[in-house]
Amino acid sequence: MADPGGPGPVAVLTGFARALRAAGVPADHHRTQSFLAALGHLDAADGRDVYWAGRLTLCAGPDDLPRYDRCFAAYFSAAFAAPRRTRETAVSVTRPVAAPYGAGEPETAGEPGAFPATASEIEVLRHRDVARMSEAERREVHRLLALLHGARQRRRSRRYHPSAHGGAPDARRTVREMLRHGGEPARLRRRVRRERPLRVVMVVDVSGSMAAYADTLLRFAHALVRAEPRATEVFSAGTRLTRITPALRHRDPGFAMDECSAVIPDWSGGTRLGEEVRALLRLPDPRGAIVVIASDGWERGPADLLAAQMARLSRLARRVVWVNPHKGDPAYRPLTSGIRAALPYVTDFVAGHSLAAYEDLAALLAGDRPVRKGGADA
Repeated sequence: MADPGGPGPVAVLTGFARALRAAGVPADHHRTQSFLAALGHLDAADGRDVYWAGRLTLCAGPDDLPRYDRCFAAYFSAAFAAPRRTRETAVSVTRPVAAPYGAGEPETAGEPGAFPATASEIEVLRHRDVARMSEAERREVHRLLALLHGARQRRRSRRYHPSAHGGAPDARRTVREMLRHGGEPARLRRRVRRERPLRVVMVVDVSGSMAAYADTLLRFAHALVRAEPRATEVFSAGTRLTRITPALRHRDPGFAMDECSAVIPDWSGGTRLGEEVRALLRLPDPRGAIVVIASDGWERGPADLLAAQMARLSRLARRVVWVNPHKGDPAYRPLTSGIRAALPYVTDFVAGHSLAAYEDLAALLAGDRPVRKGGADA
């Protein structure tokens, strides 16, 4: 089932469970173990067995089925096709898939032995630098980013709502209930605080030095806006700060990118991060929010201005996350003046060069990753 040079079957199947979790299906550790145990009694090389074993063990309810089908088709590509729910005439479909090793011909649906190679290639593609991908590979990554669920960490708001199961006593509703019964004792009413998603403000550097990553980062931002449209704000940063949230509210990623291209006036220009962070601080958006800055830190303005504005931002924001595509390189060192000025005020300094890095960033925003302090040695 596994390619000799690729991951084993267990790694492939657990990778599928991770992809489902990123898409919003609750495929936790226990469900994944049940999935692997079920396949121990079936043929793991048979796409139909893999599909139904996963559907029966990894999905929690009917709402998960459409996302499961989309994830199954994306992860296993053309090798395994989800079984049809209606009786139709079987047709042979040829569909291109990403080939990280630069190899040749597209694979054909139902071709024997296609699954191990395709799954291995997708697993390799998850860790590949976006800047080093071919156009076909980048399209595949963009398609997988469109499946990203973009869940958000929750916070307790000041507002309450009625609760039938525990919570603080609700004196007002209890008294009203008693008045409706002529002053007789009534059932004690309770209330709990509402939970709301934490707000995220994302700033995407679209300068010339970020040209290889800007489009993919904007697609990641589109997944965040699609998941929590009322709790996400996105700005582009070049020579000026531009709000692009309305353009990213379109459900179709391609249409949203076209709208961004029309709205952003300073593609592939310079970067004045200090002035742009100062402009961001004049708005109410970053106050109490998680601020995500996606930039390589090449600063054309004075570094001391950026340091002063980042210090203000760290006091106002709940958390400051700096996403640097070059941090994925083991040889990278934060030596540019801009990144050195910003790092003392950054809560998390993370990579942003691959699909796996974007999945980790989404997990961090969902509260599934610990806080990693930034710093000059981060």
